[in-house]
Amino acid sequence: MFGTYFYHQTSRKMVVAFGSLFNNIEVRRTDSSGAVVESLKIPLSYGPKDKMLVRISGDPSLNPKVALTVPRMGFELTAMSYDGMRKLNTVGRNVKSGTTGLKKQYNPVPYNYDFSLYIFVKNAEDGTQILEQILPFFTPEFTVTMSLVSSMGIKMDIPLVLNSVTSEDSYEGDFATRRSIIWTLSFLMKSYLYPDVADNAKVITSVTVDTHLMSDTLAEEPVYIITEDSTAYSTNYFILDSHDYDDSTRMRILTEDSNEEAVAGATVSRATVAPKTTNITDEDFGFSETFSFFPAGKTHDPVSGTDT
Repeated sequence: MFGTYFYHQTSRKMVVAFGSLFNNIEVRRTDSSGAVVESLKIPLSYGPKDKMLVRISGDPSLNPKVALTVPRMGFELTAMSYDGMRKLNTVGRNVKSGTTGLKKQYNPVPYNYDFSLYIFVKNAEDGTQILEQILPFFTPEFTVTMSLVSSMGIKMDIPLVLNSVTSEDSYEGDFATRRSIIWTLSFLMKSYLYPDVADNAKVITSVTVDTHLMSDTLAEEPVYIITEDSTAYSTNYFILDSHDYDDSTRMRILTEDSNEEAVAGATVSRATVAPKTTNITDEDFGFSETFSFFPAGKTHDPVSGTDT
């Protein structure tokens, strides 16, 4: 149905960005004099909490070279949901100039990413050390600047909101049972999913605006462009300089949506605007303006591009 392959790696970038925030956490243990006797960098891995618990409480002979399995941390992407509160105009576009044309992309769709961060420790002191290195940065959100679509040069500030912090102590059973304290931090990342990029789009090289006069026969419902600051007692229109205020002969600017009979009047003036260069990558190319007047009146044929 859709038929156009594209992949901006947005979800992958969200996961990498989230994990990068917590990959440099340490726990330090001191003696009675306050001297540091042990410093541990907390390992971080991606995976569900249940699998992490099985790995921690598994057979100690699984990896005899590892003397300490906790403290450690894990995280996972748990859900994605559409956020209608941040919806942008559907037909809005992002535009970037290229070497052969324009790159165009419609506005992104807002999506929320739910993340869970797990902290596994065997004593309360290790857990509080890790928490104090994380929680002060969230008030309750922390903003990360990310490059979401590199081909379009799009960078956005992505808020990461801390929603809740919960604790679980699984110390039950006999004295041989391993104690495990688990802290769970729930986060919400407010991101966007971008559609495909249309490359080599056509570029508008000139704009021509014609000004018409009304014909002698007025259409039933012509469409006017006027300026108005009406009140309950009066209506003020845009009136040409030095013109009679008689409503029956007043001259107005018509839109092309008016009936053909109303806009059949001849062209009296034309303004043409065009860039001075065709190099669309030049941000300071400037414009040239040309004004033409037709005292005798002409009608422009947009199909053939000629005046009659």
